[in-house]
Amino acid sequence: MSAEGAFLKACRGQAVPYTPVWFMRQAGRYLAEYRAIRAKASLLEICRRSDLAAEVTLQPVARLGVDAAILFADILLPFEPLGLGLSFAKGEGPVIARPVRSPTDVARLPEVDPSDGLGYVLDAVRTIRKALDGRVPLIGFAGAPFTLASYAIEGGGTRDFVTTKRFMYSEPDAWHTLLDRLATLVGRYLAAQAGAGAQALQLFDSWVGCLSPDDYREYVQPHSATALSLAAEGGVPVIHFGTGTSMLLEFMAQAGGDVIGVDWRISLDVAWSRLPGHGIQGNLDPAALLGPVPTLEAKVRDILRRAAGRSGHVFNLGHGVLQQTDPEHLRAVVDMVHEWSAAGV
Repeated sequence: MSAEGAFLKACRGQAVPYTPVWFMRQAGRYLAEYRAIRAKASLLEICRRSDLAAEVTLQPVARLGVDAAILFADILLPFEPLGLGLSFAKGEGPVIARPVRSPTDVARLPEVDPSDGLGYVLDAVRTIRKALDGRVPLIGFAGAPFTLASYAIEGGGTRDFVTTKRFMYSEPDAWHTLLDRLATLVGRYLAAQAGAGAQALQLFDSWVGCLSPDDYREYVQPHSATALSLAAEGGVPVIHFGTGTSMLLEFMAQAGGDVIGVDWRISLDVAWSRLPGHGIQGNLDPAALLGPVPTLEAKVRDILRRAAGRSGHVFNLGHGVLQQTDPEHLRAVVDMVHEWSAAGV
């Protein structure tokens, strides 16, 4: 079976002869070839140029032997057509020039047509699909409404989400209006990526684990459901991913997604028992790749043991590849998973 068949079949919960593998942030600074491109072009320049986005997307495919490529882009790109102003400060991450801090700020957000305001991303999808030439499928992605809202309100990254939660609790009407607008944009953006050629989609709710289950259900779940429902119109499998979400898994599954991503804070078998009818993606700790190979081998074996050969498992990390990672360790994980899962170890 081709790598394309294994990955997409697993996403649909169908039997496969081996467990497919890909890595979040598999194109990044841990690769020397990526650093060479970043020495000449900024992150936003790479995203805006379909030739560079394609080159970066393809770099890890041959190097690592992964079963899927993921579009090189950034979850915050929708902030540009929304008029929020997006830049990346060296060593500090994203900076939002015009953060959303009031109901008036929410009201001024424009309607965005993804094929217009984010057309360069769709061009990149088409370019990448052509360059891949069927070797592996292409995953498109977008940030989830809550994660985007937290960046927009905080004006960048945060550890405590104080400004976000204050707005959520103090301005509930404006909060729901904001997330509804983001959900509609994100859902249409994902469907447009599928229309341009993406063969699977992932919704990244990277920061939603900061919420309690009750707050998730009241303030986030309906909007994630909207985004995922619109994304499903693209007709391809959808992965719903978050970190620190062990207390939210059932509610995330209710919101939607064919596959639910889990991180290392919960055992794979425990998570799967709580997600009937869904595939599961995960869940190696990215830091395990920094340790010695025997320890890494033991952790990979443990995850496969907990998966127990069930259909619908996509092996991945619980979050993105760390910059300090040795690419050979990633390649070794791919080989381990393929070999051991095919042998039923």
